[in-house]
Amino acid sequence: MTARTIARLFDDYADAAHAVRELEYFGVPRDDIGLVANNAEQRIVKESGENEAVPGAEIGAGVGAVAGGGVGVLAGLGLLAIPGVGPVVAAGWLAALAVGAVGGAAAGGLLGSLVGAGISAEHANVFIEGVRRGGSLVTVRVPEEKVAEVDAILDRNAVNPASRRAEYAAVGWSAFDPEGPILSKADIDRERTAAGRQPLY
Repeated sequence: MTARTIARLFDDYADAAHAVRELEYFGVPRDDIGLVANNAEQRIVKESGENEAVPGAEIGAGVGAVAGGGVGVLAGLGLLAIPGVGPVVAAGWLAALAVGAVGGAAAGGLLGSLVGAGISAEHANVFIEGVRRGGSLVTVRVPEEKVAEVDAILDRNAVNPASRRAEYAAVGWSAFDPEGPILSKADIDRERTAAGRQPLY
């Protein structure tokens, strides 16, 4: 069975989390869904197996938390710091790629892993830059026959990568820089407000 990797960037974590829950409801296995979300000022809370929220600082650190169980992808969130992106929460198979990025994987970390999974380099750069600037990235490995349904779920609130690339390019950006500065929540909010988007909650 041929599988394809689909990725979408969301400006708001709540939209990404909703998409993840919809994918699980649709029947996509938890192991085939990944999430990496900007976590400036530890603003994102983790869902427990009982769907309760706990303070973001209690999410945990490293691979142990990332690989944790729970009933769904969002129950397995773990804290990481990715070079050039900053603090994130990550879960699912994409979390393993993020851990590789932290370790400086030879394939180019998260960017190289996304490209290796079939995401175009053009879009992968925009997706990771989008996470650096406060966004959330959802990736799904899905059989060809389910691509249309998964696309429909992800496209509801996703960012158009071509439009976002043009927006970034207008201020001199060309590609994600793993050695670039980490943005604070205040930095992210200023940029989002200037672009007509809501600040991070």
